[in-house]
Amino acid sequence: MRKGQQPPWIVADELWARIEPLLPVVPRRPDHPGRRRLDDRKVLSGILFVLHTGIPWEFLPQEMGFGSGMTCWRRLRDWNDAGVWQRLHESLLAELNAAGALDWSRAVIDGSHVRALKGGPKTGPSPVDRARTGSKHHLITEAHGIPLAVSLTGGNRNDVTQLMPLIEAVPPVRGRRGRPRRRPDTIYADRGYDHDKYRKQVRAVGVTPVIARRGTGHGSGLGIHRWVVEQSFALLHWFRRLRIRWEIRDDIHEAFLSLACGIICWRRLQVVQRRHS
Repeated sequence: MRKGQQPPWIVADELWARIEPLLPVVPRRPDHPGRRRLDDRKVLSGILFVLHTGIPWEFLPQEMGFGSGMTCWRRLRDWNDAGVWQRLHESLLAELNAAGALDWSRAVIDGSHVRALKGGPKTGPSPVDRARTGSKHHLITEAHGIPLAVSLTGGNRNDVTQLMPLIEAVPPVRGRRGRPRRRPDTIYADRGYDHDKYRKQVRAVGVTPVIARRGTGHGSGLGIHRWVVEQSFALLHWFRRLRIRWEIRDDIHEAFLSLACGIICWRRLQVVQRRHS
């Protein structure tokens, strides 16, 4: 972190202005006065602290004003159930689209293994990690590597099984005149997605598949387009909490994934705004 730069878990005013309207309102019950509810912004900083550092919930430093780890965990769960992180991601995609920062001419898809040390739903024996229990992050990005959708499966699931679900998971992105956009023109993928059955399914939704063939030599040229998804995985796994799956509950890990995608989009939007200022 540069000198004078705020820690990444401090919620900037501009980001908070986008998140606060999405949070569900919890009315204070007069018949149960109890302790005053901890400020949502402070709790969000605690959630981001865990996401960035990977620290266990029980070790969250309360002297920094975050509240207890259990408070932050509950708020993360409740906000995820309310769809806050997904709506944040969609609203930031709309802002990027309005700024002309999304390139819909192509999308790129890939998967990445992570260990799941405590097991749980959506885990399985990883074929690339000596059959140890793991999960897979599946990601689809637009041409510049901005994440459009992300999903979680067991480590033994074939990448191609998530091709259509990820395409369908891309939300309708507003920000420009006309109908919201949710389909790229083409989609690029490696040999793990080489199945004619799925090529037909992709074409059926109006997208042209560009998928490397098995048994052919390397040097197909797809790498000049596909590298952006590898870069996006590097950004996603820069958040230490996502490098290893510590959560038994899959919805909590998915909440971290969705929140991380929103943060990546937020940072990209800041870069775009600086260029235009």
